[in-house]
Amino acid sequence: MYQYDEYDQTMIDQRVKQYRDQTRRFLAGELTEDQFRPLRLMNGLYIQTHAPMLRVAIPYGMMTATQVRMIAHVARKYDKSFVHFTTRQNFQMNWPKLEDVPDILEALASVQMHAIQSSGNCIRNVTSDQLAGVNANEIEDPRPWAEIVRQWSTFHPEFAYLPRKFKIAVIGSPEDRAATKLHDIGLHLVKNHDGQVGFEVFVGGGLGRTPVIGVQIRPFLEKQDLLSYLEAILRVYNRLGRRDNKYKARIKITVREHGINHIRELVEAEWVQIREQLKLDQKEIDRVKQYFTEPDYELDAEQDTSYSEMLGQDAAFARWAKQNTADHKVPGYRAVYVSLKKPGVPPGDITSDQLEVLADLAEEFSFAEIRSTHTQNLIFTDVKQADLYALWLRLEAEGLATPNINTLTDIICCPGLDYCGLANATSIPLSLQISEKFDDLDYLYDLGDIKIKFSGCMNGCAHQSVGHIGILGVDKKGEEWYQFTLGGSSEADASLGERLGRAIPKEDVVKTVTEILDAYVDLRHQDEAFLATVRRVGIEPFKERVYADN
Repeated sequence: MYQYDEYDQTMIDQRVKQYRDQTRRFLAGELTEDQFRPLRLMNGLYIQTHAPMLRVAIPYGMMTATQVRMIAHVARKYDKSFVHFTTRQNFQMNWPKLEDVPDILEALASVQMHAIQSSGNCIRNVTSDQLAGVNANEIEDPRPWAEIVRQWSTFHPEFAYLPRKFKIAVIGSPEDRAATKLHDIGLHLVKNHDGQVGFEVFVGGGLGRTPVIGVQIRPFLEKQDLLSYLEAILRVYNRLGRRDNKYKARIKITVREHGINHIRELVEAEWVQIREQLKLDQKEIDRVKQYFTEPDYELDAEQDTSYSEMLGQDAAFARWAKQNTADHKVPGYRAVYVSLKKPGVPPGDITSDQLEVLADLAEEFSFAEIRSTHTQNLIFTDVKQADLYALWLRLEAEGLATPNINTLTDIICCPGLDYCGLANATSIPLSLQISEKFDDLDYLYDLGDIKIKFSGCMNGCAHQSVGHIGILGVDKKGEEWYQFTLGGSSEADASLGERLGRAIPKEDVVKTVTEILDAYVDLRHQDEAFLATVRRVGIEPFKERVYADN
């Protein structure tokens, strides 16, 4: 992964020093709340219902064991000994004291982490596929390109005050594990008819109050033109974006109001003016790529037979290995998902003690690296099959081996009313109730791949608009109600869910999920996935089942 040079470190250290003085001045009454607000947002600090919330960037989800230990340390010293991983591969601290945040940022800076541009109307953390670099289906590793975009966007003076926040994701394979079509810009590494690798560019995706699937703005972009084309898009958006209305300020609204053809014309015209000045040369590309070389894999790792032997001897291990590991491009290795969705634990939360264990395990089993995922889980990407049983035993002991990846209980959930001042309804307690209701693993595996996404307000931090089952909390005269959608997807076949019907009272949410699942079991063809069934039959049969008694 990328390592800071002296310029990077100096820049981050200076920002910490600057923010420390800004915090001092605010606490001393020298800055008003209105003056301090944009300053704290530039450093990832929100004010939530009960306490400040600090969001820390994890570029394209990659962390070293050293960084994970530091996260554990600051959470124990300055918070309540846990952190929360988000759908954009970042982590959040929910209970830091405002006066302690400079100390937290200083500690994180010592291990090359920061909270810059994790908030505010700027280019946010650049995300990518959690299996980048180990997926056999990749055209090319997207991480160097995500890093190039990160370096270009960090502190970009022209885009520090955009009409609204701006998100970019990069993938290198046909599978889309980064929800690229739901980003302001999605970049897909592709090959053209001549076999040349470049980028297919999507623009105008986004969720929240007005969910939109991004549209293609350019089918093929040469690598050397990446930054100039991104700059052209941002310049057009910066001019046209609706600064008069924050709900209409995202680029998705700009594209909708002006039309993709007109936006494309404006971008191309801007691009012509700046293309030559911002060309990426091969020397710069190679400089960044040197940080993403392959680890020292054992070439004969697949010859070890202990893995297959343990699969036959231990049914619980075999179940976990099937559900929580993924194929690897190198024979004899697997990628291992660490589930943060144990029943009874808020989705995405992990304790300081558990983080320290994972840091140890990363050093022992996965080249000292851990990644965060878009589903609020973690992953070791490079584990020898021969080591899987030992790793599983250690994860099991820490409550981190729940074999539920991509099942109904692998729920994506926002903080809801438990933390967030914007929320209309609770989400965490109900997601826990769903997990407790459906804790029979055989039943979960029979249901197959079902993605529940649960948000407590229209901002949609949990991406409910693209859940196979989406649940959205709404306020009705001070009471919590929930709207259901079916048939959404954030993957390569991206689609928005269709509203099932009128809102459901809080006490009937788990019952409604049960009725939806019962309808699916009755309607599905043999081995037909939930999403395929919904797309085949539509939502009417599900609506009839849910509202049958009304």
